[in-house]
Amino acid sequence: MLHPYSERVNPPTEAPMPYLHIQISGEADDALAARVAASASDLTARRLGKDPALTAVVIDFIPAARWFIGGRRLGDLVARSYHWMVSITDETNTKPQKADYIAAVHETMRELLGDTVAEHSYVHVADLRASAYGFGGLTQEHRYQHAAR
Repeated sequence: MLHPYSERVNPPTEAPMPYLHIQISGEADDALAARVAASASDLTARRLGKDPALTAVVIDFIPAARWFIGGRRLGDLVARSYHWMVSITDETNTKPQKADYIAAVHETMRELLGDTVAEHSYVHVADLRASAYGFGGLTQEHRYQHAAR
């Protein structure tokens, strides 16, 4: 059986550490937040090859009265929406992998939020330069350059 991260495109010397910030319309719901966070870690591992042990997820709920689509309050549209942002190190995933991830995120959020998810719900895969992104006080570039080979 293959390890779920064995086919990733990340160089083996890089610590693939994503940060996800997910905003969801509606009132705060801790149970939903936990399900979304678990799904985010799982999707990011399976579709982008990122290590769930290094994945950070933050969930914010935004009242529908403060979420607007096309100038209308989301609450008036009887829909839910989300904005899903994942920060990854640039050049660690292909365009097809990112497109697959975006489609999988939207399908997962429909399952979690229901069929009333607004089409204008967004996924942003932010490819960040290794020299400008890191954790634990070290950039990804530093980790790559100083990894045991």
